[in-house]
Amino acid sequence: MGTPVFEAVEQVILRWESSESVLWEASEKEIAEYLDAVDELMYRLELGSSEKEHIARARAALQLAMERLEDEFRHLLIRVAVPIDAGRLHRTIRTVSISLPRNPSDGAENFEEPKNPNEPKIELVLPEVISDLKEIADRMFCAGYGKEISQVYIGVRRDILHEYLSILGFEDMSIEEVQKTGWKDLDGKMKKWILALKTTVRVLMEEKTISEQIFAASQDLSEESFTLAAKCSILQILNFGDAISISPKSAEKIFRTIEAHEALADAITDLQPLFSSSSKHVIFGEAEGILKRLGEAVRCIFREFSNSVQKEDSGKPLQGGDIHPLTRYVMNYAKLLLEYSNSLDMILDGEHIPEELQCGGDDDQLMGDRTPLTRRLLLLMSYLESNLEMKSKDYEDKGLQCIFMMNNLLYIVQKVQQSKLVAVFGDHWVRRRRGKVKRFATSYLRASWSKTWSHLMDSGLGGIRGRIFNASTKMDIKESFKRFNIGFEEIYRSQTSWKVSDLQLREELRISIAEMIIPAYRSFFGRFGSQLEGGRNAAKYLKYTPDELETYLSDFFEGLPGVSNHLMRKKLSFHHTLAASHG
Repeated sequence: MGTPVFEAVEQVILRWESSESVLWEASEKEIAEYLDAVDELMYRLELGSSEKEHIARARAALQLAMERLEDEFRHLLIRVAVPIDAGRLHRTIRTVSISLPRNPSDGAENFEEPKNPNEPKIELVLPEVISDLKEIADRMFCAGYGKEISQVYIGVRRDILHEYLSILGFEDMSIEEVQKTGWKDLDGKMKKWILALKTTVRVLMEEKTISEQIFAASQDLSEESFTLAAKCSILQILNFGDAISISPKSAEKIFRTIEAHEALADAITDLQPLFSSSSKHVIFGEAEGILKRLGEAVRCIFREFSNSVQKEDSGKPLQGGDIHPLTRYVMNYAKLLLEYSNSLDMILDGEHIPEELQCGGDDDQLMGDRTPLTRRLLLLMSYLESNLEMKSKDYEDKGLQCIFMMNNLLYIVQKVQQSKLVAVFGDHWVRRRRGKVKRFATSYLRASWSKTWSHLMDSGLGGIRGRIFNASTKMDIKESFKRFNIGFEEIYRSQTSWKVSDLQLREELRISIAEMIIPAYRSFFGRFGSQLEGGRNAAKYLKYTPDELETYLSDFFEGLPGVSNHLMRKKLSFHHTLAASHG
């Protein structure tokens, strides 16, 4: 072994041992010379020698070489790490998310994300240097220093991956810190967490490739190095997800929590193939547990929201019977929930359905082939309608109760028909609600106008055409006009302040009133008005012509404030306009 060749090899090793220079910053010739020297040492040690002194010298030189290569590996691994561009990665993640349908078409169980040809490849290490790192790792593994080189890789890459999380905007927070954070701030942190999780999946996929390339000499070493380098970052991300899953629940948190569930489910699917079976249990056992808790958090929020809709009590009734804020909120909430239908169907699957929904309630065949989300949405609508019916009872005026119900039911129907909810609930459901609106319209006419309309019936006046009216009969006619006028004015004062937001419904109600009142008044006015004309105080009883009444109906359901004298002002304006037209 003590040949000139060995002496030359030993000198190469010793020369670099005494140098503070970095070998991989030297010339390619010097790098190749050093690696050849290492190869020669390993070869000679493999052959063996009868002289203990020579073996000791060779082992000592190889030990020095391994220490040098370890330092070079560390230096090189740090120097060639590519800084992550968080903004670019986030934009890519958003672009991919937006381009993918949230609800794949039927029969797309094997749906996969299409590869985006323009999606930038993540580079964690300069590609041209990976071969140099592999050269070092190969020799250290062959020399029995695989554990040492793996530890260097793990330490360097673990710190860099941790730094990536910070660059991505992810904050490592304890459970206590998460629970103390207000929703506005927490929502922003959850959004960053979701983006960080999606980005980390892509980063770790590339990290796995790098590990396999560098440690190509040993699959076990590659898997161990990757697992231990990645494990810390994964657990750090999972800790935040766990804190989210057990944080206080509220209705506004459901959408971001669903997104967190989606992101984690996708991450588990994508990351599991990267890890060996021995390491999967530790990492993904925890991840699966958090995924279940996030799912339970979503179910809990949904249940609590539905119950709150059922029991919500605003106290004082809404002015004018307009659309209630609860109705607007619930319908917007339902539309947003539908955007997450695939995830919610999976999360809600198998959850207990209350007895009233199983029995069908007001809508038949609610179970059937309905999806879990559809059943829950139908129950939510049922709770909303029940609550609205209770709220309507807060109005003393039965006519206003009907207006309130018409306003809110029609709003529900319109929001369903203008969104994807119509395909979920079905035409039958919509027709039933429209039928309810019509029934409430009929009830409104009966409650608000029957009494006033009854004063136009001539049954109390004898009902004999062509008879001579005596003083007593004329008094009855005056009383009928008087009662009608009082009734109409009371209705006018109250119902001009009532609000019907939908233009078509407002006009249909006015037409229905006109069809009920105007012909009857015109007939009554024509038959009996002449008996009072020219008489004493005739204007007191013949206050309105049929045309005037019809004009006044245009003020109904406008939500006009302070209308006590509005009718008289409008009457004067009407006569002025009429006189001008005949001038």
